[in-house]
Parts: sequence; C-alpha cells; structure tokens
Amino acid sequence: MFDEYAAKHWRFSDEARRPTFPVGIRLPEALMEVQRRLGQQEHPPGPQSEPLLDRVLRRQKWMDGFAEGLQNAIGAIYGALGGPGRALKNVMHGTTVLGHPLHPALTDIPLGAWTVGVLADWAALATGRVSMQVGDIALGIGLAGALLSAAAGYTDFHETYGHERRTALTHGLAMTTVVVVDAISLALRWWGGGQVHLLAVVLASGGYALAILGAYVGGHLTFGLGTMVNRNAFAEGPADYVTVGRPDDFKEGELSRVDAGGLPVLIVRQEGVLNAIGAVCSHAGGPLDEGKLDGNCVICPWHGSKFRIADGHVRGGPATFDQPALIVREQDGHVEVRLAHPLH
Repeated sequence: MFDEYAAKHWRFSDEARRPTFPVGIRLPEALMEVQRRLGQQEHPPGPQSEPLLDRVLRRQKWMDGFAEGLQNAIGAIYGALGGPGRALKNVMHGTTVLGHPLHPALTDIPLGAWTVGVLADWAALATGRVSMQVGDIALGIGLAGALLSAAAGYTDFHETYGHERRTALTHGLAMTTVVVVDAISLALRWWGGGQVHLLAVVLASGGYALAILGAYVGGHLTFGLGTMVNRNAFAEGPADYVTVGRPDDFKEGELSRVDAGGLPVLIVRQEGVLNAIGAVCSHAGGPLDEGKLDGNCVICPWHGSKFRIADGHVRGGPATFDQPALIVREQDGHVEVRLAHPLH
C-alpha cells in the first residue's frame, strides 16, 4: 500500500531518485496518511485464536436437546422431593455446610484413588511385590467417591446454559463413562477370577486416561468459562463513604441499583431501614435488582439464588458465595455507602 500511495502522489527525480512533492503533500503528512490507512485495515483473528475444545463444541448443536432433557430430569428429581429436595440440592451445590462449591472438592477423592490403583495394578503385574488387592481396593474407593462427585457435578450442570452447558455435558459424560468402565473392571476383579485380571487392569488404565481428559474439560469449564466461580471475586468497592442518592430515591420494598465507586449495589429499604449488598449475583452474574423480595431476602432472577439483604449471606443455591455487604448511612439529606469489609 505504501508503494501504491507513493506512486500516486510522489514524483521521483531521475538524478537523485528522491521524492519531490509537486502535488502539495509534504513528507510527514504523506507518512501519516499511509499510517492512517494501514491502521484502518481490519485484521480478524485467525481460526486458532479460540481453543480447539471450544471450536469443536460450538459446532455440536445436537447436544442442546439432550442437555436440556437431562437438566429437566435433574430438576424433576429434586422437585419431586419437595422441601428436602431443595435442602439436598443446596448441599450438593455446596451452598450449605461447605460454603464453597462441593464438586471440585470431591473430585480429588476418585482421581487420587484411581492414581494409586493404576500404579498398584501395574506394580503387582510387573514385580509381584504388591498385592493385587491394593489396586482393587483403590478402584473401589475411587468409584464410591466418583458417585458422590457425579451427584454434585450434575447438580451444578442443572444451572448451565449455552456453550457452557455443552462443555459441562462433555465433562459429565466423560466422567460417567469412566465410572461405567471402572465398575466393569471392579466386577471382573471380584467375579471374573485371575484369568481376566489383566483385562480388568487394562480397563481401569483406559478409564484413568479418560478421567484425565475429562478433568481437563472440567478445568476449562471452571477456569476458562467461569462456571461456579465467584462473580464478585475481582470486584472493587468504596472503602470510604460515597454518595449514591437521596433518601426519597429509595422507596419501601423497592429494589434499586446504584453505582458505588464502580461497584454495582442493590439498595432496599425494608421497614424504614436501608440495606445494601452487591447487585451482581455471585453465582452467574445475574442482576439482583431485577429479582424479587422474599421476606428479608432477594431472589436472583436467573437461577433462583437467595441472599439476605441485611448482610448478603447466601440462603439458597446454586450460589455458594455471599454477596459483598455494605454499610449504609443517611446523612445531611444524602444516602452514603461503603464496604462493610475489604473484598481482597
């Protein structure tokens, strides 16, 4: 492009082969024009800019129908249990008891046990110095942990959507296949006799390799797509009081959203008292100001997470992390807020 522009606007002398400018364009201006035109060129990212896993899954539209049916089945199971079902679902998310997503904490059990089992299996075959029962026991422990981990994982899957849901389904189906393969391996060990023990070891080893791939997909789901990550983890808020409005801006029982030093804040006046918590749901980023009040709690409009408006404490999943809490004061005709405690 530079050569084309020079050929059009510059005339070169035969002697010095230097540009002259009979058209009234000076060299600095010409260079700036070339740079401007070059800067206007679009350079779209290449096909390799997105991870291969994401590129493949975005083409698998057939997964959506299956995933939605599976989500409906999971919801129906919890719904049929009524109140105990809601309590159990909160436990499986990690909302109650743990106060942290439960599934990633449980996955260490099967992966650790299967690692020990595979190593013990091959050590027993190669040296004979390790009892074959070591691998059998480790495989059984891994299966027990995997069943509990799968229950928590499919509970979290119930709240996913779109590309995130396809990725979660891929992870879930991979790990479910591992459970089936390892269950067959364990059955062969118990009832097949010594003549099929090698086949059982090979099956368990193949299952372990698939588990590693499934774990990679699960890691991408969490750290790449942010599933079950606290949406307020990197939020910044005011350490000192900032003004967010006047007292008459906040009516009794209304959900109001304001900006407090860059932090979206939900303000609710209840029984004359102003309460303030972060307005972005910690589960998936839903706008709490578009939710609804349920007693002294606000319910997220996206997935139904429930938070206490007085202090942001999570009272119902799928959220597992509390909302940022703020202190509110009314002073000199202004409403001011600040963080109740540092976020970092």
